[in-house]
Amino acid sequence: MAEKSGADILVECLVDLGVEVVFGYPGGAVLPIYDALFNHPTIRHVLVRHEQGATHMAEGYARSTGKPGVVLVTSGPGATNAVTGITDALMDSIPMIVITGQVPTQLIGTDAFQEADTVGITRHCTKHNYLVKDPAKLAQVIHEAFHIATTGRPGPVVIDIPKNVQIATAPYARPEPKVHASYRPQTRADAAAIDAAVEMLAAAERPVLYTGGGVINSGPQASALLRELAALTGAPVTSTLMGLGAFPASSPQWLGMLGMHGTYEANWAMNQADLILCVGARFDDRVTGRLDAFAPNSRKVHIDIDRSSINKIVDVDVAVVADVASALDDMIALWKQRGHQKGDLGDWWARIAGWRAKRSLDYAENGVEIMPQRAIADLYKACVATGKDVIITTEVGQHQMWAAQHFGFEAPNKWLTSGGLGTMGYGFPAAIGAQMGNPDSLSICIAGDASIQMNIQEMGTASQYRLPVKIFILNNEYMGMVRQWQELTYESRYSNSYSDSLPDFVKLGEAYGWTGIRIEGPQELESGIRQMLETEGPVIVDCRVAKLSNCFPMIPSGAAHTDMLLDPNQIAGVMSDEAKALV
Repeated sequence: MAEKSGADILVECLVDLGVEVVFGYPGGAVLPIYDALFNHPTIRHVLVRHEQGATHMAEGYARSTGKPGVVLVTSGPGATNAVTGITDALMDSIPMIVITGQVPTQLIGTDAFQEADTVGITRHCTKHNYLVKDPAKLAQVIHEAFHIATTGRPGPVVIDIPKNVQIATAPYARPEPKVHASYRPQTRADAAAIDAAVEMLAAAERPVLYTGGGVINSGPQASALLRELAALTGAPVTSTLMGLGAFPASSPQWLGMLGMHGTYEANWAMNQADLILCVGARFDDRVTGRLDAFAPNSRKVHIDIDRSSINKIVDVDVAVVADVASALDDMIALWKQRGHQKGDLGDWWARIAGWRAKRSLDYAENGVEIMPQRAIADLYKACVATGKDVIITTEVGQHQMWAAQHFGFEAPNKWLTSGGLGTMGYGFPAAIGAQMGNPDSLSICIAGDASIQMNIQEMGTASQYRLPVKIFILNNEYMGMVRQWQELTYESRYSNSYSDSLPDFVKLGEAYGWTGIRIEGPQELESGIRQMLETEGPVIVDCRVAKLSNCFPMIPSGAAHTDMLLDPNQIAGVMSDEAKALV
């Protein structure tokens, strides 16, 4: 076997593992790797403007393609700048490999220039991490890292490579697949658990399929199987923020999103159900509300590949530890084998129809201001009319919730948002990553005027690589969700939530070579959106929306599903200290 440098071994491994795109930013501690990548025939390197942008691009690429995202950054500040994106990927179960440079091994621990304890810093925000001190072990580590990142519950893995290891040589041969002694994620469910789940579902009179991002992470087959199970059982389906698209929004069985800003019918159905089949979700606090009042009279089945998520927050009656697709396939097969039919759910659907009659997503318009909900609804209709494959990303805040409520998703991997960490600055780089992975798709970032500025420098990246991404800003001149909570919890004392000195987004776009569009009234909305969608190349839209609109419906922190607020006039100024602590 010919000897290769550590940098060449790394690049060879990336080729062997099918990597086509790397998002990165060079620095002294990774110069050998960058030299190995110079004019590489199959790996495309995307030069970002900030390392956080690289991680979110890799997330967007991974979530829209199903392939792991790959990041390459230097030591010290390069690695620490990536920590937010690494944590975001861990919270939302995104497969990502982050390769960081490190000072030479003999300088580790000496406070050398651009030295940081990358392994120590990332130990609690990665699925696994490595410090590689021997070039002969590098290939095995890289292949193992990809295996860990993409199997079981996906997540980020960091590989920290000292500069002298990148330069040193070692023999290279593609490693053989390795059976790990301690890492063996369970993908097939226990037969008894499947049996119990199927019989409970068949006997239920008020079932709900409560689905989450695990359905999408499992792959397209899982979404198809979810739809088949829903058709077989006739049960209503709801979803977390992360699971949107796994079940079609156009289906009459779709209840909409549940949780803090979910629909009235979804939350009441969860509260009144006699059986909740949780599929790839984790009962997080934004879904459950007050735990002692969450679905009090229901039995619960939880399907999750991560054993640690079972009974972590909500105790369940049946635990199905398995990959979602495998578990659903087994349940469907057993359902058919036993000849189960749709139950008589007429009374249950009648109650749901009563909750739907509340029309909880309706909003008032005055004909003068653009209501943000209208902007999203019109954007959705215009996107459908194009006939194109559309991928939507969001930043974090009110606009994110309005997009989840008013943009209908029919397929998985078309909705990319930061759910667990709630990272402002995620959406725009994610849209770039999604566009890189799906060059024929229409990639649109729905943003707020505050969050878009977190990584707005990546406009330069989109320009450099001629990526026709679109940014659709709902500009209300506030950190809208912060202002809404201040209105709810602090008697409308808007402490530092007003976005003073906003840039002229149109001129900013033009400075980067983008097309800039401003929409200032309802009469301009349809034509402005159409112009954005028809314009080739990147476009930024400054859509001026009603400044004081709030996001409803809403479950206040610490409240139960039955305490939903539907009317903006229900917001009143004081919450208990206990509830404030949960915001």
